[in-house]
Amino acid sequence: MSLAAAVGLTFGPAPTGAQATQAELPQTAAATDLQDISQLEAVAQAAGARELPPLTNRQRFLIGPLQPHLQLQRCAGPVKPVIGTARHMQDRVTVELRCAGPSAWHLYVPVRVIGTTPVTIAAHAIVLGSVLTAADLKVEQHDMSELPPGYFDDPAIAVGLTAARPISGGAVITNQQLVASKAVQRGQAVTLLADAGGMSVRMAGRALSDGLVNQRVRVQNLSSGKIVEGIARSEQIVEIIFQ
Repeated sequence: MSLAAAVGLTFGPAPTGAQATQAELPQTAAATDLQDISQLEAVAQAAGARELPPLTNRQRFLIGPLQPHLQLQRCAGPVKPVIGTARHMQDRVTVELRCAGPSAWHLYVPVRVIGTTPVTIAAHAIVLGSVLTAADLKVEQHDMSELPPGYFDDPAIAVGLTAARPISGGAVITNQQLVASKAVQRGQAVTLLADAGGMSVRMAGRALSDGLVNQRVRVQNLSSGKIVEGIARSEQIVEIIFQ
């Protein structure tokens, strides 16, 4: 693979006659005729910094790498950085550097955040269905490049959520492992809330199934003994649904 292909470099219309392509610049070309690679790295870094989260004192940008011997004809105007709209990673972005004009070229430059970041870790093994407390969690510094998607950098975000699967001690806590805590649990005394002709009516009831907030649950009206379906609106409150 050529150097140009390795870094994603393409060129404008093919030159004619004695004109040399970018890849065929003579070895004797004056340095002033070539694009400053360090300047390109600076442009890419500035563009990436505008897109990525602010760095902490434990992080830095990694640009490229660009080959130090890459030879590009100096751009007659400013090099324009362009970043695509589709981004899937929080710690990296690809910047396209464009040079317009007779000797047009463009170059794709990856910009990554490397270093460590605070990560929420399971302080011990957590069983399925456990509601997490601060005692279940601890914070460690981890290399960002090794972290799974959806990790928590603040343990307070995970406190009060429920483990949707078993979590081993020392594992990185992610949002895929947790769900919102149950608003009601089977057998729990609840308040049934119903709208009767514009009036709000409250009745004593008992949950017959577990339910998260805004999830449908089966409940029993303790006054009539009737079993109905409702929506868990908050802790111990179930809104009755009339068909």
